Amino acid sequence: MNAAPILDDDRCYRAVTSRDRRFDGVFYSAVRTTGIYCRPSCPAVTPRRKNLVFYVSAAAAQVAGFRACRRCRPDATPGSPEWDIRADLAGRTMRLINDGVVERDGVPGLARRVGYTTRHLNRVLVEQVGAGPLALARARRAQTARVLIETTDLSLADVAFAAGFASVRQFNETINGVYAATPSLLRSKAKRGVCGPGLSIRLAMRTPFDAGPLLTFLALRAVAGVESVTDGRYRRTLRLPHGPGVVELTPTDDEVSCTLRVHDLRDIPSAVERSRRVLDLDADPNAVTTALGGDPMLAPLVRRHPGLRVPGHVDGTEIAVRAVIGQQISVEGARTIAARLVQEHGTPLASPSADLTHLFPDAETLAAIDPESLPMPRARGRALTGLCAAIATGDVRLDRSADRETAIASMLAVPGIGPWTAGYIAMRALGDPDIFLPTDVGVRHALTRAGGDPTQAAALAEGWRPWRSYALMLLWTSLSEETI
Repeated sequence: MNAAPILDDDRCYRAVTSRDRRFDGVFYSAVRTTGIYCRPSCPAVTPRRKNLVFYVSAAAAQVAGFRACRRCRPDATPGSPEWDIRADLAGRTMRLINDGVVERDGVPGLARRVGYTTRHLNRVLVEQVGAGPLALARARRAQTARVLIETTDLSLADVAFAAGFASVRQFNETINGVYAATPSLLRSKAKRGVCGPGLSIRLAMRTPFDAGPLLTFLALRAVAGVESVTDGRYRRTLRLPHGPGVVELTPTDDEVSCTLRVHDLRDIPSAVERSRRVLDLDADPNAVTTALGGDPMLAPLVRRHPGLRVPGHVDGTEIAVRAVIGQQISVEGARTIAARLVQEHGTPLASPSADLTHLFPDAETLAAIDPESLPMPRARGRALTGLCAAIATGDVRLDRSADRETAIASMLAVPGIGPWTAGYIAMRALGDPDIFLPTDVGVRHALTRAGGDPTQAAALAEGWRPWRSYALMLLWTSLSEETI
């Protein structure tokens, strides 16, 4: 079966001839005469137009018989921001595949998660992404394996296991097919640093990347025992499919250094995917700048914060609980209550990592708590346990496979959950780039300082679609500045 190329070939070719890095990960260019596919910014001599064909995904290029370029490493690009913008079936499925659902549950399990038959899901993915779920999962395994081969000291057998391959033979065949090189050859050519006590992996991103406000936001809300921010590093515990983990993320100018400790090597892809979510590494900062930089009110903020990201989260239940706790109280007060919940109901780590000692309590545990015993007003306590009960039963879904509109509607159906809480959860747990909170006190204050009318906040934000979450972060960030 031939993978379907994307349609706007002329635009793609212009991006390739200009070596435009903004399109890395958005599409891939394949050269018919060499059988190689590249990222748009590949430094090699640009092939003739008639020799190029373009694909939406690396998997599509692989299905069509092309192998990855050794020079530009197209598999090392950030993910496409298109999936978060569209939030359709293909986007939801891509996020689950990247989280390793195919390896854990197979294609039938993947189809159940998104609510469609395997046949329909395969048809949609081939039409929109150029490859079916098995091919997409294979491409993700190959990418994970290459990163582990080149940046860690894991044995090649452990790399195969960690990347999700069913056997070493399958691992060897896939690596050779995708990269035209054996795993041993890839490792011999790699320049690996000292790994230290955990697995050290480099996470790609699009520049510019304004890490300061992002880390400040996370630091102000860090819950003791679960996460911390010190010296430009974000650290936290992870509840992964096969056991607990700990991650440390350190942004640099052009990448993020990621150090992982996992209980089970099979959880490495999931841990990497969730780490990318926290720092919004698949975002397209240039698209955001273009859209918001032309607004007179936001333009000064955009210029001061190019590459500002929207903080995501690793666990939908956790951010939902923390959002409910934070209703109508200070950030510091919410942190204190959340830390108390962690100590009383969280899961202790068998091997704590310094100040990281617990996993945040899961939905089932919190749903069983008597709301009267929670250190908050009774109505809010009932809202918290009610939301957790809905998450535990599946009535509210907050993983990346959830349809966003459905998820918001299901949250609003829980007594005590209002639009602000549901919107904030959707922004951080579901990665929705187009959330705005017009009733937020901080937003209204920031708009007033900027010379806007806070009573018209919702109307103003209509012109900021589909990037209203980024506009929201710009406004919140402005509150910590003396002038705007």
